[in-house]
Amino acid sequence: MSTQLTPILTKFWDHPTSWTLETYEANGGYAGLRKALQTEQADLVQMAKDSGLRGRGGAGFPTGLKWSFLPPPDGGPRYLVVNADEAEPGTCKDIPLLLAAPQFLIEGMIITSFAIGCNHAFIYLRGEVAHVHRRVQRAIAEAYAAGYLGKDILGTGYDLDITLHSGAGAYICGEETALLDSLEGRRGQPRLKPPFPAVAGLYARPTVVNNVESIASIAPIAANGADWFAGMGTEKSQGFGIFSLSGHVTRPGQYEAPLGITLRELLDMAGGIREGHQLKFWTPGGSSTPLFTDQHLDVPLDFESVAAEGSMLGTRALQIFDETTSVVRAVSRWTDFYAHESCGKCTPCREGTYWLKQIMHRLEEGRGSQDDIDKLVDICDNILGRAFCALGDGATSPITSAVQYFREEFEAGMHTPASELFPPERSMLFAKETQPA
Repeated sequence: MSTQLTPILTKFWDHPTSWTLETYEANGGYAGLRKALQTEQADLVQMAKDSGLRGRGGAGFPTGLKWSFLPPPDGGPRYLVVNADEAEPGTCKDIPLLLAAPQFLIEGMIITSFAIGCNHAFIYLRGEVAHVHRRVQRAIAEAYAAGYLGKDILGTGYDLDITLHSGAGAYICGEETALLDSLEGRRGQPRLKPPFPAVAGLYARPTVVNNVESIASIAPIAANGADWFAGMGTEKSQGFGIFSLSGHVTRPGQYEAPLGITLRELLDMAGGIREGHQLKFWTPGGSSTPLFTDQHLDVPLDFESVAAEGSMLGTRALQIFDETTSVVRAVSRWTDFYAHESCGKCTPCREGTYWLKQIMHRLEEGRGSQDDIDKLVDICDNILGRAFCALGDGATSPITSAVQYFREEFEAGMHTPASELFPPERSMLFAKETQPA
């Protein structure tokens, strides 16, 4: 595997005005749209299939295949909804993309909408990021002014409107059907499936729901061809992706590279673990994926290889932790998040995450009992595969994997607080400011 980065979506992020339409067009923007509008819709769907693009939001489902699930046109509306509700701890690729180069998403949305026969598309954005909302709203306005949106786009007779919608800060709305309920003005909770969104989604009409990076990748694919995209990555995990390195790494940030690159290669480019320390554990795909340790440094970061090692590629949120970090404290914080964000619809998740939180707090504070570890694993087993949506499964992943690799730290939680074993100040990235006397 080459350590060569592939700056495509991130190519001009360092430009002083990277977010403007002018900068985007100067870097080849909207060339893909012009080609796509001269292409048969079925051929565009096939292009997405042939490229090998898989969902960049976590599940990794083939994007073109998802488009093809829409039923034949019946004269009624159909919709594209972009999931920009990025909210999982450690996941930080979609928001920077929207802030630095939002036109990639807009062009990708126009191409996708044309391919599936959609005339009204939506972006569901996380509500707290008001600065991103303003940036994307301006980008949409620029696209309208340039004739890329609205009526008779580029004189082809095709019409498309895009609506930007801000959510209310619920992590559960990252689940596609909860997102659709929220977009319709209802409480964001997962729907029973089937019917799937492709058949009855937004307003009970056929709907495609895709992640920001997935749709943004369509623009360069349309411009350069499916074979160009498929030529990167691995045989089954094709193309490039944004890898988000954070935590105890010398140069954290976004590294756009072919799928199949390893953490060792990414760390080499990022300056390695912070000076004087060594890798202890890391997440390959965000806090909802099973942990990896230093023994997984050379696992190719593609969907199949990561799954074979017992985890998930997810959102490629690589959170790096060195030996100063208490795995019990880190997992306890994540468990707090999932317990707080559970929508409460199903008993396994609502009750299970509550009790996981209580036990994790006991172990973190050194008040654990002899059977707490087995109880943790048992509760996880009763949540996994039994919750209404994937939030419950995600809540169990860091716990079961942490117990697997660091059981001795959990056993220490029966008598010694994590703060004594791993003083928090040692793992801090920034020195604590001293208050004036």
